[in-house]
Amino acid sequence: MPKPTKRTTAKTAQRNGDRRRSPEIHPGKLGVEVQRFGALRLAPIALSAEARGESAQLLNIILADSMILYAMYKKHHWLVAGPTFYQLHLLFDKHAEEQQELIDLLAERVQTLGAVAVGDPRHAAELTTIDRPPNGAEEVPSMIHRLLDAHETVISKVRRAIDRTDKNADWGSNDLLMSDVLRRNELQVWFISSHLVDVPLVGDK
Repeated sequence: MPKPTKRTTAKTAQRNGDRRRSPEIHPGKLGVEVQRFGALRLAPIALSAEARGESAQLLNIILADSMILYAMYKKHHWLVAGPTFYQLHLLFDKHAEEQQELIDLLAERVQTLGAVAVGDPRHAAELTTIDRPPNGAEEVPSMIHRLLDAHETVISKVRRAIDRTDKNADWGSNDLLMSDVLRRNELQVWFISSHLVDVPLVGDK
């Protein structure tokens, strides 16, 4: 059998190279994790692995609750009815958009810490402690009370996370929690709780 020459070897390599650059798709194996949830990868941000791990765990819980709160706002945005329909329809959607912004900020911070952010709503449902509302429609006061309870759940966890990130000198997570997550949730509580005040539309004579 003749020995392959440099020319034939080059041709073979060229053919193999052409195959590697083929436009054909090469689907990967499903279910192969490159980083499992809860594990940390290297993140050279001058913060210990212990501090990064604790922050990521706290942020992921808040992230899961925020995803549920966002979905609750969207549901109420669609189902709200009654004399205040227009105002609440717009307000609920505005708050949902603001929660979506917080979700993105929280997830990006978890990734910055070298962890894996909660990304699947079904995973979020497993982690959240926010009570699940009925699948059907509720009256407006019930919607608002559910939102207020959900906000309080989030805020209590945010306050605890602020304390822990402060003690761990994780200033990046601490600033995000205080400047963005806490203040935004508190402001939304003020806006929706004002709809529960019983005042007349016009002054008494």
